[in-house]
Amino acid sequence: MSEHADIDLGRTVRLTIPAKAEYITLSRLALAGFSRVRSFPDETLADLKLALTEACSNSVRHAYGDGDGHVDISFELRDDRLIVEVADDGSGFAHDLEPTNGDEELSEGGLGIAIIRSIADEVEIGGGPSGKGSRLRFVKLL
Repeated sequence: MSEHADIDLGRTVRLTIPAKAEYITLSRLALAGFSRVRSFPDETLADLKLALTEACSNSVRHAYGDGDGHVDISFELRDDRLIVEVADDGSGFAHDLEPTNGDEELSEGGLGIAIIRSIADEVEIGGGPSGKGSRLRFVKLL
């Protein structure tokens, strides 16, 4: 499986990577490329890279078991925000992790979701675009 990226006029970048840990770095490099299009404070970029790494890691670790698969990542840069979406067609996960008494459920993968929620201004978790798998979308206001 090969990785590819494309850019459209809406300042959206889509990247498809194999669901293997060694390819997560490509998603971080794509994100860092946005700092050439629009200046981010170093701390914001570092936080976004952490959130993206956690989201991709969830798909890589849990979506396909030992099988082959891919992770679709999109970045949409708007005037006031960056929208990041990570999706897979794997086995999915329990995406109903809602705060209980102010605490996150810290089961496997729950800590990553808590990290993403602490960094992002908006987080949506649901099923994948094909009706299976999972989709995690987060928004960072700029």
